[in-house]
Amino acid sequence: MGTIKLKKSASSFFFTTVNRVPQLRHCYSSFFFSNKNMTSTTNFVIPKREILTKEDLERFQESQSYSDFFSFIERLNESVKGQKLSTECVLSLILVKILEILDTVNKYRIKLPPVNNEKSRFGNPAFRDFYDQVTSTAEELHKNLEIPEESIPEISRYFVESWGNRTRIDYGTGHEANFIAWLLCLEKLGIIGPNDYSSLVLRIFKSYLEVMRNLQLNYWLEPAGSHGVWGLDDYHFLPFLFGSAQLIGHKYIRPKSIHDKDVIEEYSKEYLYLACIQFINSIKTATLSWNSPMLNDISGVKEWKKVNEGMLKMYKAEVLAKLPIMQHFMFGSLISFKGSSNMETDNYVNENGSCQGEEKNGDHVHIHAFGQEFPDCCGIKIPSAIGANQMGIREGTVRRLPFD
Repeated sequence: MGTIKLKKSASSFFFTTVNRVPQLRHCYSSFFFSNKNMTSTTNFVIPKREILTKEDLERFQESQSYSDFFSFIERLNESVKGQKLSTECVLSLILVKILEILDTVNKYRIKLPPVNNEKSRFGNPAFRDFYDQVTSTAEELHKNLEIPEESIPEISRYFVESWGNRTRIDYGTGHEANFIAWLLCLEKLGIIGPNDYSSLVLRIFKSYLEVMRNLQLNYWLEPAGSHGVWGLDDYHFLPFLFGSAQLIGHKYIRPKSIHDKDVIEEYSKEYLYLACIQFINSIKTATLSWNSPMLNDISGVKEWKKVNEGMLKMYKAEVLAKLPIMQHFMFGSLISFKGSSNMETDNYVNENGSCQGEEKNGDHVHIHAFGQEFPDCCGIKIPSAIGANQMGIREGTVRRLPFD
């Protein structure tokens, strides 16, 4: 990427890149947005959970907030079709500040190394210190984003929840969705807009993913409600969606190319999809056909366009339509929805990471997520494949556990 210069205009500051290339028309950021869509009468509220029943989820899927959230993902997806990660971007000052926030979070990880937990494949307790550090500084980190001060407690809640669960020391697609919700809130506040979309994926989301990979490796985060080998990834979904969009129309790389080690090695730095494949290969044993059969099946599709269309449908079905995931999603004034229950939902996890509930006739009755399969958050803790891999290296023998 070329040299970045800071320029000043009568209305705002903005960053521009020297030696622009034609691709810039696909990846640029406008330098000024007003908060005209947010009035002084807006009543900001700290987000809380509202989806407690199957009926709540069905109502949410018909709501304006559902439409706003999914259409935002669709717009991000559309903006990076055919674009490499190295595509040069013009970044507004706001986007640069967001990158600085992500860099600060990554520095917290360096400052708070994992504690000695060598006999366990489960999450490292030091993650809780990291989480507490993010929580205690989140509102301060938002003060440079040129947003109404009264909005900070609301949007910072999504930001904090983007990094995983403090009690269970895990991470999954629900936490990833909180990061997208955070970006959506910033758009609703008027500081980012359509011209930023490709930069949000190629720079902001990419940086977020890199920080998350560091956290997963550093603290051995457990998969939250993992489908194991039958899921795309133990942790993420959106890199596969955005990554398949990037590869649409590529002259040489086909979906089946994920089995070619040379292709993965050469192009993983340019495409999120291939970067995910490289990550999976680095921590799991055996071949993709054995440890990631869903990705293996998808590789049989002929065109990336079809893969991308399928990913959008799959995100709706496997993330936004799953009560064990969406029961943890939060709603405030910017992303609003009112569920049918008045039950308190904020403090439902005890110190051992298990869900609190009532005992009725000997059965565990949950105060959330009635009406669907047994919530993943209350199931058996799932050890980290990263932890198993690192323990094998430490012991001098990587155990061949294809289902890690």
